[in-house]
Amino acid sequence: MALSRVCWARAAIWGSAVTPGPVVTRRLQLGHSGLAWGAPRSSKLHLSPKADTKGLISYVVTKTKMIHGKYHRFLSRHFPRFYVLYAVFMKGLQMLWADAKKARRIRTNMRKHNIKFHQLSYREMEHLRQFRRDVTKFLFLGIISIPPFANYLVFLLMYLFPRQLLIKHFWTPKQHIDFLDIYDAARKQSHPEIISYLERAIPLTSDTGLRWHLTDLCTKIQNGVHPAVHEILALRECFGNPPLGMNQLQALQMKALSRAMLLTPYLPPPLLRHRLKVHTTVIHQLDRALAKLGIGQLTDQEVKSACYLRGLNSTHIAEDRCRTWLGEWLQISCSLKEAELSLVLHNVVLLSTNYLGTRR
Repeated sequence: MALSRVCWARAAIWGSAVTPGPVVTRRLQLGHSGLAWGAPRSSKLHLSPKADTKGLISYVVTKTKMIHGKYHRFLSRHFPRFYVLYAVFMKGLQMLWADAKKARRIRTNMRKHNIKFHQLSYREMEHLRQFRRDVTKFLFLGIISIPPFANYLVFLLMYLFPRQLLIKHFWTPKQHIDFLDIYDAARKQSHPEIISYLERAIPLTSDTGLRWHLTDLCTKIQNGVHPAVHEILALRECFGNPPLGMNQLQALQMKALSRAMLLTPYLPPPLLRHRLKVHTTVIHQLDRALAKLGIGQLTDQEVKSACYLRGLNSTHIAEDRCRTWLGEWLQISCSLKEAELSLVLHNVVLLSTNYLGTRR
């Protein structure tokens, strides 16, 4: 009885070894077709290199976000004042990078379709104009950071003199308001000087009617009265010819106008004249594009920025009042010819000095 059981067990063992099961049979069949012999592998081991790379990148991004979040929380708890500056700086870098990519797209489109600057839309023209100024100021920091260990000094200077060295992207909201007020106060200091040059031009004006209109306009501005659009347009001929034409402006007069336009006055007279011409021409082209677009299409921030560029401190003026003032500016600017652009330059003073009691 026991012997029979042993025989049956031996037969079962040899039988299982000799008789292949379905899995082994399939392996043998696949082996004849050239595949390697081996046990079935898990499906997880058959991921493609591309899928492995995506998984690694996703893991690294997730870990980076976690570390970045912990670092932000650490700074906000232990160094709150530094954290505010750090957050503004990082956001400023992102905004500057986005502006650079947009400017590159605009320039690429200009080259591809052979489009000139004045043929762009208003927002594209304004973006390129502002980006050029920002990059010029930002590159100055890059140049002075080139010497070894100079970057530490630059960071200190950026902290001590943010208005002079940093562009608007890196200003805090409070700094943005304060710095714009400082710039506006500086350009308002040149307004009386510019009005005095207009008074000196009165006896040099040949036409009797123009002399009367210019005298009346200067008197009203000095008495705190905001002039009407038609009163300024009545003098367009005076600014297209001597003594107030662009090519007849004196050196000191151009320096005062440069300060009113927030441009550096510390240049030789030929360069001052050229820069004023270029700056005024760009504003005139922007005005034509804006008139085509319509003031109603602008956001509140775009309206305030447009007013500030043209001489009005819009940071403390209601949005509807800014739109009204910008409409008056466009009526004057879009009525002028290229030879009369000196009036656009002086309009920074004539139209903004007494608007809604902004005179100080």
